[in-house]
Formats: sequence, structure tokens, C-alpha cells
Amino acid sequence: MKRAGQKVVTGTEAPGTSQTSKKQKTSLYGSEFGESEPCTSMDWGSLPHHVILRVFQFLTLVDRARASSVCRRWNEVFHIPDLWRRFEFELSQPATSYLKSTHPDLIQQIIKRHADHLQYVSFKVDSSTESAEAACDILSQLVNCSIKTLGLISTAKPSFMNVSKAHFASALTVVFVNSKSLSSIKIDDTPLDDPSLKVLVANNSDTLKLLKMSSCPHVSPAGILCVADQCHGLKELALNYYILSDELLLALSSEKHVDLEHLRIDVVSENPGQVQFHTIKKQSWDALVKHSPKVNIVMYFFLYEDEFDAFFREETPVTHLYFGRAVSKAMLGRIGMNCPRLIELVVCANGLQPLDDELIQIAERCKNLTAMGLGECEVTCRGFIEFVKMCGGRLTQLSIMEEVLIPDSDYSLDRLHLEVSKHLGRMWFPDMMPTW
Repeated sequence: MKRAGQKVVTGTEAPGTSQTSKKQKTSLYGSEFGESEPCTSMDWGSLPHHVILRVFQFLTLVDRARASSVCRRWNEVFHIPDLWRRFEFELSQPATSYLKSTHPDLIQQIIKRHADHLQYVSFKVDSSTESAEAACDILSQLVNCSIKTLGLISTAKPSFMNVSKAHFASALTVVFVNSKSLSSIKIDDTPLDDPSLKVLVANNSDTLKLLKMSSCPHVSPAGILCVADQCHGLKELALNYYILSDELLLALSSEKHVDLEHLRIDVVSENPGQVQFHTIKKQSWDALVKHSPKVNIVMYFFLYEDEFDAFFREETPVTHLYFGRAVSKAMLGRIGMNCPRLIELVVCANGLQPLDDELIQIAERCKNLTAMGLGECEVTCRGFIEFVKMCGGRLTQLSIMEEVLIPDSDYSLDRLHLEVSKHLGRMWFPDMMPTW
């Protein structure tokens, strides 16, 4: 006979487990969604559109495409315009690139269903002509687009430079004519030409703010002057030095222009001794700075030592200087004398002559200098400490290779980092390898 009140334990229920505790366990996840049923019975297809959309925004393109096959509702969200405003086409050839190409079927789906949704578009291509031509073919089909930013990115040369100028110009014309609201264009190392720029200006002069077009050999000074004359909202410009002119700087300095924020200039020579660089007048630089007093003027130099003659013989308002090849002591001396707005200086190589005097002069005259990097150069420890002492805590970035510093009778390398740290107001050590 069973005792009164004694609970009978069956094979499907553990001792001490009450119905209340079972209900709490099974409804743990369901309660978060306002449901009393277990999570295992949830219909994922019934989630609100905005929740699914939020999930999709965290997925890669491949995972997003896979998720779209879960159910009809998820597939509907996959085609919501908000998901297609920003897109990067990746185009490569398996034999020549490690990049994973965007699937051709997806490209066609985008062109058919989402061309008018695209706003922030870039094309990343490998070095092959086939990939660049494929990018141009896609551009040619974006007849209903309303693109705001466009970037053509070559992971290696020659890529777009091997596409015929006519094919490239025709593809760009489709975007330039149909978009009407382009604000940012990055098309370095392409066969862009003057007629293409005129089409750009004719259709997007009121919206263009950034134009980055270094290494575009078919663009002339007249072509970029057309942009400067008519795109009054232009804030950022990147170009090769051969396009830079006094007329261009004066056009950017006219009253109808907004203040220019960034001017990047690439000074490149491929054939040593065969290029003679022109000089920009001091009055033209002065006009630009008067009109845009906070403008950053960034110059990248890839010249040989005998090609620097045209630069920095007069005061130049450059703010950031990068030397990718060896630069002479005399050139660095000119920088100290004529670049009072200098903020950052990186010298990859100089030679075997100590740069003490040049650095001290730069510290004296360049009162805005906050970043310095030295590679294959030489500076005595005494000279380097004097430079740091004069700059003080305003040097927020100081990247100096250990091999650059020459011990002297006053300072060893061990004592050097303590002295430099004291003047900087923070712990500092020389670099073991370049960080730029």
C-alpha cells in the first residue's frame, strides 16, 4: 500500500522536478519574444522585416545570399533597396589573382533589380585587362543609376590602363550622365581624359566634392582647370604634379569656391633625368592659403636626387611631406627654410651624412610639426635629442629607426630613450622596423 501524499516517480520525470520548473525551462527563450511557447517552435519567417534586415546588414554578401534561401520572407528582405545602396564589385581572373570574384549571376541580378538603388559603388579589380574590361561593361549597364560615390580600385597595375580609352570613356559617360549627384570619385591609374571630365562637370558640377585622379596620363592641365572653374563645391583634390599649375591654384582660390580642405599632389618620375619639373609661383600658393587657410597640402615625392631642383626654393605652404626615395641634405635644408606650415615629414632615405643641422632648422622654423619619420638616414644622438627638445610634447608621432641614431660622447642608445621620453612627456623607444 502506498503512503498517503507520496509522489510516484515515472521513467520520464526526474525526482524533484515539478511542473512549475519544467514550464520555466521550456519558456526561457520564448519569453524574450513575448511568447509562452518554447523557442524550438518559433517560425523564423515570421520575424519583422526590420529585424531580418538588421541581421542581413551584419552578414557578408555570400552569407546574405545563402540566408535569402531560408524562406520567401527572407528572400523579400534580401531585395530591400537599403541593402543595395553600398556595393563593391570584385572582379578577378583565377589564374592571376587571389581575389574572389562576385558571381556573374549576382552581378546580373544587381543590374536588373538594383541598379537604381546603388549609391556607393566601388570596383576592385586585379591586374588583368579582362577584369578591368568587365568592370567597364558593368558600368555601361548602369543606365538607371543614381550613384553618389564611385571608386575604381586596381590591386595591381596595369588593369584599367590597358583598357582602350574609348571603352573606358564610354562606360564612365553612362554613370556621369545618369547619376546627376556624384559627390566622390576615385579613379587613379585610369585612361580618364579631358572629354570625360567635361561630361562629369556638365552633369555633376553642383554635387562634386572629392576628385582623386592621380596617374591619369590623358588628363591635361586644361581638363582639371575645367573642373576647378565649374565645381565650386570641390573640397578634396588629388592629382599628379604635371597637372598642377598657377592657373589651377588661382581658380581654386576664387570667391565662388568653397574652402578647399585637402590637396594631394603626387610628384613621380619614372625615367631619371628625363623629366624637368615646372615651378609654381609663391603668389599662387599664397592665394590658395588666403582663400582656404586650413587646407592640407600633401605631397608625395618619388624622384631621383637630381630632379628636386624646382621645389621649395621659395616659401611653399605644404603641410605633409613624404619622400619615397633618397633626398639630399640640401633639399631637407630648403624644407626647413621654406615650409613653415609643415605638420608631418617622412624621409625614407638620405645617405650617410648626419642630418643634425637640417633637423634642428626644421624644429626652429616649422612650429606646427607634430609627426616625423626617418628611415635610412643618419643623425647623432646629441643632434636628435636637441631636435626633440626644441619640438617638445607637440611631437605626437616620432618613428625613428634604431640604425639611424649614431652614439656619441654625450649619449649612448641606452640613455637616449630616457632623454627623448623626458622631453616628449611619454615613454619612447626607437623602432626596430619602419612603421610607415
